[in-house]
Amino acid sequence: MMSTFLANNHDELVARCRSKVTKRPRREASTVQLSNGVPLFLDQLRQTLEAEEGDHAAKAVQISGASGGDASLVSEMAMSAAAHGQSLLNLGFSVDQVVHDYGDLCQAITDLAFERDAPFSVPEFRTLNRCLDNAIASAVSAFSGQRDAAIARRQGDELNERVGLLVHELRNALATASYATAALELGNLPMSGSTGAVLKRSLETLKKIVNDSFEQVRARAVEPAHRETFTLQSFIADAKNDALLHAGASGSRLTVPVVDPLLQIEGDRERLLGALSNLLQNAFKFTRPRTEVSLIAYAVADQVFIDVKDHCGGLPGGEGGALFTPFAQRGADRSGLGLGLSVARASVEADGGVLTVHDVPGTGCVFTITLPRHH
Repeated sequence: MMSTFLANNHDELVARCRSKVTKRPRREASTVQLSNGVPLFLDQLRQTLEAEEGDHAAKAVQISGASGGDASLVSEMAMSAAAHGQSLLNLGFSVDQVVHDYGDLCQAITDLAFERDAPFSVPEFRTLNRCLDNAIASAVSAFSGQRDAAIARRQGDELNERVGLLVHELRNALATASYATAALELGNLPMSGSTGAVLKRSLETLKKIVNDSFEQVRARAVEPAHRETFTLQSFIADAKNDALLHAGASGSRLTVPVVDPLLQIEGDRERLLGALSNLLQNAFKFTRPRTEVSLIAYAVADQVFIDVKDHCGGLPGGEGGALFTPFAQRGADRSGLGLGLSVARASVEADGGVLTVHDVPGTGCVFTITLPRHH
């Protein structure tokens, strides 16, 4: 009988399956992978056969399920096979591995039975096929369900980050435009002045963000960067005008040393300006009241450096890498989304630059943009 054959050859069948598994590329068998797979399936198959031999049909169905995979009955074999499928997914294997595991067992049983001259009856083969069918269906269903759920979560996180980045950029440009409008109204300033220029540039930034987002949705592709060569002096001047408004709102000072008018850089000017504005806004957000933020631009050999120094008191524990993680926030001020530094780093790196942070314990932080110098 097949039940007796399985009991007497349990270890040999497991060993044969393990041998087949280890011969597949990129797959090493382990106790963890097989704990809900071949050994447990063999025990449940044997118990099913013994129940049928004792004319206990209901018990057999409870162990291994009914023919055709009746979804209304969750058998012991279905639960263990589902756990096996989930284990393989967590270990990074594909759905075909789930099917192969049970296929290996079927082949091992038939090969060994032939070698040992152990004939099985037709009903026993039907039970074997029914158990394999139910186990494979349960394992594959669990594997696919968990995989689809993981994909959905990952896509949801990616969508959340994209939306967050968009909202963050819109919020920054709108804040600058609001400060400029308030300054114009309060000081009765002309639109042709520097404050008016800040307002116009902020509105252009808002327009660009909306247009770029529309194009990305329509074409499902990021629009190529608009690269140009420009002077570092004019670039810092624009960043200074934007930052002065935030300095006034925060009650802090902004210092900007003179920039060499001969220095030039190349890249997407608006994107790099957005990155620098993010750093300055972040500095004014965390610098201590009545302190100063410094914006310093200079060159060393073939590289241009732009430093943003604040007086935030330094980083807790001196850890700076986590600051660039999307949605990471530090301090008690949670008014933003924690995306400014992540956006800034991505923008700088898109133009071949590097954004780093240096902690000055007890004093503050120095964020540095490093870009290739254009000759």
